Amino acid sequence: MPELRKDPIIGRWVIISTERGKRPSEFDSPRPVLRQGFCPFCPGNESKTPPEILAYRDGGGGADSPDWRVRVVPNKYPALKIEGELNREGDGVFDKMNGIGAHEVIIETPDHLASLSSLSSKNFEEVLWAYRDRIVDLKRDSRLRYVLIFKNHGEAAGATLEHSHSQLIAMPIIPKRVSEELDGALEYYNFKERCIFCDIIRQETMQGVRVVAENQDFLAVTPYAPKSPFETWILPKNHGASFENCQKTHYENLALIFPDVLKRMDKVLNSPPYNFILHTSPVQNGAEKYYHWHFEIMPKLAKVAGFEWGSGFYINPTPPEEAARFLKEANP
Repeated sequence: MPELRKDPIIGRWVIISTERGKRPSEFDSPRPVLRQGFCPFCPGNESKTPPEILAYRDGGGGADSPDWRVRVVPNKYPALKIEGELNREGDGVFDKMNGIGAHEVIIETPDHLASLSSLSSKNFEEVLWAYRDRIVDLKRDSRLRYVLIFKNHGEAAGATLEHSHSQLIAMPIIPKRVSEELDGALEYYNFKERCIFCDIIRQETMQGVRVVAENQDFLAVTPYAPKSPFETWILPKNHGASFENCQKTHYENLALIFPDVLKRMDKVLNSPPYNFILHTSPVQNGAEKYYHWHFEIMPKLAKVAGFEWGSGFYINPTPPEEAARFLKEANP
């Protein structure tokens, strides 16, 4: 059983995952991304993954049959497990609990060679609906407090399989990084009675120097103080704390701007590895007035080294205004 352990000094929780345990020799080099041969995510290999949780099909096929368009399965080596009780307990000055949660894989396309940026807007929209449907379902579990959706694209970004996929981890605590963002947004709201993200959207729209792309419902910008080169945020223009509460037209327009941004990065940065993360409100957090959901996309262009780990500061060699200009001028 995995464990969640709390750092008593800064309050950060760490997952000690026995399911993903490694011996010292296994840390010598990363596992290679599978580029040929057997792929458990390809159609016809459904029996090689755990039984599916969700799939979108054209009809006629049963569960775990190969006629799917998007498929969600439990991670074969989960960081957290859905079965069991939390069993919170103290260990002297320390706190821990069982590693209860969910760890799922969203297989975004049956095409082994397709990338997320190459999907049609309709296919991309279905990936977004899969995110939404899984969040809605997991929110019913009273043990869970946050659902994190993220993507590792490319070996340097942490992907271990080439077939395009993203992941979901639902957990019984709110991560420290999320709590810090929530606290900052609440402090701003208490001071000004406005959402800081809404104010950022208004200012970025007026100034235009960090705008990468926009449509009726979304704005893509390079943030004012990015952690890494070419970091880009996609924010809904209309205020909303929870991704899963969007209207259908919002998912449609998000499925237009999101791949557009990825294609611009592919062109400007020669198809870089990247991570993206969905920032959305925790389960039953009451953040509707002051929080604003969004996606953050971070190309893997610079390494986090000793200074960053030791100080919490990030060194970014590319001003966001210059990054936005390159991305905006690209013709995807």
